[in-house]
Amino acid sequence: MVKTNEPNLSVVSRDVQKVPAQALVVGIGQTSGGPVLVESPLSPKAASALAASLPLLGVTGAADEVHRLPGLPELEAQMLVLAGVGRVTAGVPLSEEALRRAAGSAVRQLAGTETVALALPAATVADAAAVAEGALFGAYSYSEHRTDKGTMPKDPVRSIVIVTPAADEKALEPALERARILGRAVNATRTLVNHPPSHLYPETFAAAAKDLAKPLSAKVKVTVMDEKKLERDGFGGLIGVGKGSSRPPRMVKVEYSPARAKAKLALVGKGITFDSGGLSLKPAAGMQTMKCDMGGAAVVLNALLAIAELGLPVRVTAWLCLAENMPSGTAQRPGDVMTTYGGRTVEVLNTDAEGRLVMADGLVAASEEAPDVLIDVATLTGAQMIALGNRVSAVMGEEGVRDAVKAAADRSGELFWPMPIPEELRASLDSQVADIANHGERFGGMMTAATFLREFVGEVDGVKIPWAHLDIAGPAFNEGAPYGYTPKEGTGVAVRTLVAYAEDVVSRSA
Repeated sequence: MVKTNEPNLSVVSRDVQKVPAQALVVGIGQTSGGPVLVESPLSPKAASALAASLPLLGVTGAADEVHRLPGLPELEAQMLVLAGVGRVTAGVPLSEEALRRAAGSAVRQLAGTETVALALPAATVADAAAVAEGALFGAYSYSEHRTDKGTMPKDPVRSIVIVTPAADEKALEPALERARILGRAVNATRTLVNHPPSHLYPETFAAAAKDLAKPLSAKVKVTVMDEKKLERDGFGGLIGVGKGSSRPPRMVKVEYSPARAKAKLALVGKGITFDSGGLSLKPAAGMQTMKCDMGGAAVVLNALLAIAELGLPVRVTAWLCLAENMPSGTAQRPGDVMTTYGGRTVEVLNTDAEGRLVMADGLVAASEEAPDVLIDVATLTGAQMIALGNRVSAVMGEEGVRDAVKAAADRSGELFWPMPIPEELRASLDSQVADIANHGERFGGMMTAATFLREFVGEVDGVKIPWAHLDIAGPAFNEGAPYGYTPKEGTGVAVRTLVAYAEDVVSRSA
C-alpha cells in the first residue's frame, strides 16, 4: 500500500566539470546589494561571468527561486540551475536548514530530470547530510490513483549527486544513511496521509503498519487489536468514536525493544482516518482535508521504524489509535457518556472533539507500561492553526520534555513552539454526569484539548509520567503551494523531531 521510490544518492569531491548529471545546481544568495553567487565549485571565470549576469536574468536569490540556464561549456551537465538560498551575510555560513530547503526546492522543481548534482556550499559532513535530507524530501510525489497520463505529475529526480569536500570523510556515509532513513520515514508518512479515506481506514491502516514494519521484523513487533478485543478490554474511546462507521476501529501497538536500551519511550498517535465530525457534523468544506486526521498515527509509526532502522539503544512503543468518525444511526450522540480504557467516564458534548477520546485510550494503555517519557502526536485542534498558523506546530506538557522536544525540533529543522497549559482551563471540562467532559473553553481550545489529554497520563510510584503533546493540525497537511522540500498535501512533519528527540535521549544517557 505504501510505495516508495527512493532516489539513488551519491557524493563526489572531484572537479565539478566531470560530474555526470543532467543538471548542476549552484546557490544564489539574497543581499541588500543584490543577488550573489554563494560558494561553488565553478571556475573563477565562469563564476565571475555568472555573477555579473544575475541581475540581467531577473535572479534575486530568494528562497524557493529556481532558474534554469543552458549548461556551461566547461560542464558535462546540460543545465545550470540557480537555486535561491535566501538571505545571506558575508562570512556567515548557511544554516543546515537553509541548505535543506534549497536542495529540496531545487530537486522538487526539477522533477522529470533524471540526475541532479547539488553543488551547494556543503563543506562539512553535517552540511552535506542536510543537503541530502532536503534532496530526499524534495524527491517525492504521490500519483497512486492517477490513470490519465496527461495529468500524471513528472517523475521525481531518480539520482542525486552531492558535491562536497567532505566526500572522503569516514563520518559522511553514516550521516548519509541517516538521511536515507529519514527520507523513507518522512515520505512514507506523507503517503499514508495522502491516501484517500476510501482506501485507508482502520483495517487497511493496520495492514499498512504491518507491511511497513516487515523489513524490520527481526527488530519490530506489530500487534493489531480488532473491535472485538477493544470492546472486551474496555477501550471505550475507540469504540465510541468508531460506532458510527461501517469500518470498525483498531488499536495498533508497535514495539522496538533493543538489548541494553538506555530509556523507554512511548508514542501515542491520533489516527482518525476520516473525520466527518460525527453527529456534530462539520461543514462540507471542513471535511475536504479530513483524510489527514490520521497524521499523528502515521508519524509515530514511521518515527519508530526510523529509530529501529538506525539501531538506537532506546526502547520505543507506538500506539496507533485508529477510528473513522462518521454519522449514522449507531453513532455516539452529544450527551452520551463513554467509559475509556482504565475506567474513567467522559461526557461527549461534541462528537467532533473525537481525537482526544481515542487518544485517552492510548495514553492510559501506554502509561500502564511505565515509560520514562510519553509523547503524543495529533492533528488535534483547529485552534492550533489560529494560534500558530499552518507551518508552526505546538508542543505542550511537562516543562522538561516540552523543552527537549523543542530543542530536537530546532536541530532537525522543524518548526515547533512551546505553549502553556493554563490550570484554569481544567474547570471548563467539568461534567455534571461524568468524570470529565470532552469539550470545554472555546478560547485557547488547543490548550483546553491538551488539558483533557493530560488527565489520562498515568503515574509511576505516585509521580506523573513526563509527557508532551504535539499538535500538528496545520503543519501536517499543506493546502497551499509546495515550498522548499515540502510538497502539497501530506508533509510528514514531526517524524524528524521524534527521531532527533530519541537520539538526544541516547546522547544524554551515554
